[in-house]
Amino acid sequence: MRRPRTPVPPAYRFAASILRPTMRALTRHEWHGAENLPATGGFLACSNHVSYVDPISLAHFLYDNDKPPHYLAKHEVFAVPGVGAILRHADQIPVYRESAHAVEAFRAAVAAVDRGHCVVVYPEGTITRDPGLWPMTGKTGAARVALATRCPVIPIGQWGPQALLAPYAKKPHLVPRKTMHVTAGPAVDLSDLYDVPETREVHVEATNRIIAAITTIVEELRGETAPEERWDSRKHGQPPTGDFRHQDGAA
Repeated sequence: MRRPRTPVPPAYRFAASILRPTMRALTRHEWHGAENLPATGGFLACSNHVSYVDPISLAHFLYDNDKPPHYLAKHEVFAVPGVGAILRHADQIPVYRESAHAVEAFRAAVAAVDRGHCVVVYPEGTITRDPGLWPMTGKTGAARVALATRCPVIPIGQWGPQALLAPYAKKPHLVPRKTMHVTAGPAVDLSDLYDVPETREVHVEATNRIIAAITTIVEELRGETAPEERWDSRKHGQPPTGDFRHQDGAA
């Protein structure tokens, strides 16, 4: 696997030099759909979220396909000694979830797309709480960035990271080696929403299209059909972020 031709900060290459060999040693991978990644320009990569480890498997896929990703990461991670410094110097984007500072992440994501970067957004906003690990109802952040920039939105399905590290678990299952399945689909068509007034309903419609495209890919990866109704944490009285099994858990 080659290093990306796209210029990235030294801190980014340092992190990749650690994570890529680790993933190659511990896991297998099956990647599909790289031809759907835009050849040039900024775009959103929107994926389902099933494990703490799936940001790494997704980054592995994107980085090795010359699309080094820029993540929206919860701001608490930036406070971790060492890790925070690497994230800041690698141009990753802090997110102040459920706060008045959340708009800063939106502006930073728009700016990153405008600079031609691949920006990763998990539309669900947290690891899925669906009992079958299917994509849940989404939050509108990805849709708002997409409509503001009119950039391509690439839906990506993942399956396999949850076998390596179960949702909210801390102990990985390394043996036997798990396969990380990552597939990128064609861009989600939002063009009919570009020139209409941006309302809550428009944001929800765009979000639903993105989640539906991701779900279709996950169905193909799993060889199963998703439930007709998406899991909605609010209807089940679950907190919007974090380990829903413990109200004070962290996502």
